[in-house]
Amino acid sequence: MRVQVVTLGCSKNRVDSEHLLSQLREAGMKIVPEEADLSLGNADALIINTCGFIKDAKEESIQAILEGVEAKKQGFVSKVYVWGCLSQRYMPELREEIPEVDAFLGSYDIKGLLRELGVEYCPGLGTRRVLTTPSHYGYLKISEGCDRSCSYCAIPGIRGKHVSVPVEELVEEAELMAAAGVKELLVIAQDTTYYGLDLYKSRKLAFLLEKLIEIDGIEWIRLHYSYPASFPEDVLDIMASSDKICKYMDIPLQHSADAVLNVMRRGVNGAQTRALVDKMRKRVPGIALRTTLIVGHPGEGEDEFRDLLRFVEESRFERLGAFTYSEEEGTWGATHLRDEIPEELKQERYEELMELQSGISLAYNESRIGTTERVLIDSYSGEDRIWVGRTSKESPEVDGEVLIRAFGRWPAKAVGTFVNATVTGADEYDLTADLII
Repeated sequence: MRVQVVTLGCSKNRVDSEHLLSQLREAGMKIVPEEADLSLGNADALIINTCGFIKDAKEESIQAILEGVEAKKQGFVSKVYVWGCLSQRYMPELREEIPEVDAFLGSYDIKGLLRELGVEYCPGLGTRRVLTTPSHYGYLKISEGCDRSCSYCAIPGIRGKHVSVPVEELVEEAELMAAAGVKELLVIAQDTTYYGLDLYKSRKLAFLLEKLIEIDGIEWIRLHYSYPASFPEDVLDIMASSDKICKYMDIPLQHSADAVLNVMRRGVNGAQTRALVDKMRKRVPGIALRTTLIVGHPGEGEDEFRDLLRFVEESRFERLGAFTYSEEEGTWGATHLRDEIPEELKQERYEELMELQSGISLAYNESRIGTTERVLIDSYSGEDRIWVGRTSKESPEVDGEVLIRAFGRWPAKAVGTFVNATVTGADEYDLTADLII
C-alpha cells in the first residue's frame, strides 16, 4: 500500500507523524512524500494529522480534509483517514458533516489508525521515527499533555494530563536521530519546564539536558515551549555553562499586567514575569528570548495594554509573536469570561504591539552587523546561489534566517554543515552575511 501522511499544526504533531511513518515503513508500506501531488494518483491512502487549537488552524485542517475527500471522489486516492487534535476534539461533528472520510481517530489512537490500514502496532519501534524535517535537525518531544488551566487554552482538553517520557527513552531516541545525521535537537512539549514531575516527583529538565549533551553528533540543543511559573533555574546554569545548549529560550509569557495574568490563570504576576526575564538576561549573557503574547484578552483595558507595551519596550525580546484573543469552546475562558473587547480594537492593539516589536527586532539584528557567527546551513537556493541558514539565536520555521552568498564547487553540499560568516546586513527578520573561508 502507498500511504501519504500530511501533517498540520505544530511540531509536536510532526513528531507524532514521524512515529507513525516508522510503523508504516516497518509494515512494508510505501511512504509517499508529504508534498506529492495527490492528483497524480501516487497514493492509495491519505492520512491527515490535524490541528484543532485555534480558529485559523481548525480552518486549515478542515480545508485539507475537504481537499482529501475531493481527491477520493476523483479517484486519485482510495482511502482518507483523519487523525490528530481536530479529530480528537470534534469527532462526532466531523463524522456527521464529512461522512466521506473513512475513519476519524483521536490524537493518541495510532494503533487504531494502523488497524484501519490492516497492520498491527509494533511496540519495538517506540523510539524510532522517519524524520520529515531536513536531515540535520529534528524535534524531540519530551512529554505529552498539560496540567495547566490557562483560561484561553484548549490543549488540556485535547491532549489530556501531562505525561513525561522516561529519560532513557528520550536518550535512545536522540541517539538514533544523531546516528541518522541530526545535529540540532529542538526540545519540545506542551510545557518543557514541567518535565519529570510525574515520573520523578521533581523537575528534571536540566538532568535530561545533561544526558543529551553527552550524545556524540548532537551539536545544538534548543529549548521551546517553556512556562514561567516555577521555572527551573538549574536550566539556566546548564545553558550558561554548555556550548551545546543554545543561548535561546522560547518562553510564552502571554502578558505582563497583573489583572490580565490573573484572569488568564497563569500562576505568575507582572513583577514575577519581569524578574524572570531579568534573571535570564543576567545568568545567561547573550541569551535570545522568544515569547508569545495575547492582546484583547478579557480584563485587558487600556492601562493593561499600555503596561504590556512598556514591558516589551523594557524587555527587548529578540523574537516575539502575538495573537488576538479568540474564545475557544471548552476552555475556562469560554465558560467563565465574557469576550467583550471589539475585534477592531483587538486588531489595533495587535498592530501597535507588532510595530513596536518590529523596531526592536530591527535594532537587535542591526547590532549584529560586523560580528562573526556560526551558521548551520538549512538549504541552498540554486537560482539565487544563496545558502540559507541560522545561528544559534534562530530556530527553524519560526525565526529569521541568515543569507550567505554561495560560491565554489560545493554549494549544495554545504547543507547540513556549520560555517562561519560575517554579518554584513540586516532587516527586522533576516541577516545577510559573507562566508569566512
